[in-house]
Amino acid sequence: MEIKIKTAEEIEKMRIAGKLAADVLEMIEPYVKPGISTGELNQIMHKYITEEQQAIPATLNYHGFPASSCISINQVVCHGIPDDNKTLKKGDIVNIDVTVIKDGYHGDTSRMFELEPVKPFASRLCNVARECLWLGIEQVKPNATLYDVAAVIQQHAENNNFSVVREYCGHGIGAEFHEPPQVLHYAAEELKEIILKPGMVFTIEPMINQGKAPVKLLGDNWTVVTKDRKLSAQWEHTLMVTETGYEIFTLRTGEQPFLPKQ
Repeated sequence: MEIKIKTAEEIEKMRIAGKLAADVLEMIEPYVKPGISTGELNQIMHKYITEEQQAIPATLNYHGFPASSCISINQVVCHGIPDDNKTLKKGDIVNIDVTVIKDGYHGDTSRMFELEPVKPFASRLCNVARECLWLGIEQVKPNATLYDVAAVIQQHAENNNFSVVREYCGHGIGAEFHEPPQVLHYAAEELKEIILKPGMVFTIEPMINQGKAPVKLLGDNWTVVTKDRKLSAQWEHTLMVTETGYEIFTLRTGEQPFLPKQ
């Protein structure tokens, strides 16, 4: 498994693509309200990416995916297909996942939105999933392993009586949407062999379930839901290993590390 080390030129392009992806999530935030359809949200993002950013939405037609974003509500774990007939409502928790291609390079990020009033357990799930992402990010530095990243994510989720989805994971990213390595979010032994080196770029994107870990694929062959129909939450960043730690390419304006209170 060849994990690409990015050149200085590639890194600069990835910074730009990452910033654009982050900007899409900032732009869409005021629109994420009860009553809007996920199809409408997707259209707004598509227009913004293609017209304002002069960029390409990576998911559109990727292996046949029919939209420019993934929008996953409540028990949907990932890859929810935007739909003009699917309307957001009060109490929903919603993940929006966007990947932007600019100048041949990808930036991939997602975040949760809570449509108030959200039940406390749903809000807690969103927060713990976000903490899992940041705990994982904080492990990233040269000579650490992907096992270090995965182990803290799994431990924090399970300490909160939540579970980590096994079937879907983070990934290397660059000129390709998905490159080696696979960034699993649970402590799989094989991750100990993946030693981090400066210039590696990948996503961390833990999917955390309120109930049990098993998921199932719906008949559209994209939408993934929790098998027990309980809620799921996910946050994602694209980041690079640096000489001293990490650099996040998809940080939003004013975003700070979101770590558990000590």
